[in-house]
Amino acid sequence: MEAIGVLCLAVVALARVVFWVWDSSERMKSQVQAGLLGNGSRTLLVIAHPDDEAMFFAPTLLGLARLRHRVFLLCFSAGNYYNQGEIRKKELLQSCDVLGIPASSVMIIDNRDFPDDPGVQWDTESVAGVLLQHIEVNNINLVVTFDAGGISGHSNHVALHTAMRTLHSEGRLPEGCRVLTLQSVSMLRKYISLLDLPFSLLHTGDVLFVLTSKEAAQAKRAMSCHRSQLLWFRRLYVLFSRYMRINSLHFL
Repeated sequence: MEAIGVLCLAVVALARVVFWVWDSSERMKSQVQAGLLGNGSRTLLVIAHPDDEAMFFAPTLLGLARLRHRVFLLCFSAGNYYNQGEIRKKELLQSCDVLGIPASSVMIIDNRDFPDDPGVQWDTESVAGVLLQHIEVNNINLVVTFDAGGISGHSNHVALHTAMRTLHSEGRLPEGCRVLTLQSVSMLRKYISLLDLPFSLLHTGDVLFVLTSKEAAQAKRAMSCHRSQLLWFRRLYVLFSRYMRINSLHFL
């Protein structure tokens, strides 16, 4: 028991050191990020299911809020895999409210073309068409979505990246519109929360967002809005996942 106590104290001490290192570096990087992303940009977050915004992208959303971005959210399904679509749509709007995105800036697609099903491959051109229309209508100049790994490997997540990459590589995006993708990490790094920060600082992409303790509590409140999804393993996810505290992103 004494050894366990010493180990716990060591972990707490390490976490404090890690957070101090981040806090020092963040002050220097905030101006750099503002230059990269631009203050006051119109940003579109593209997700596959209600709860993706809080489970994976909360650090990005709260980081963009610091930079005074106007954020729009496009969700490609109602999350109806277990016939809870109507409930999950309401939960998404509640979560977005906590994260500072008004309901008027949230679009939820609920049709047969994009079912919430890891066994169904969404058509790339159909996804790309919806994306492009939403980007043009809202004068979006920055898009944020999943990378090729989809964080969890979910085929719906990967489909969004594939469509976004297609638009980018074919030069179909409006002039000046850039794309950021959320970096997938190894299983070990995924579940060590803030202790992943040294690795993130060493192997970061183009943009790194890390939440303060106050912002982390806000992210948890957003995730708690998804009551229908808070099974025991997702509660553990909220406690231990680095995606509740850290987002590393790459430009396409």
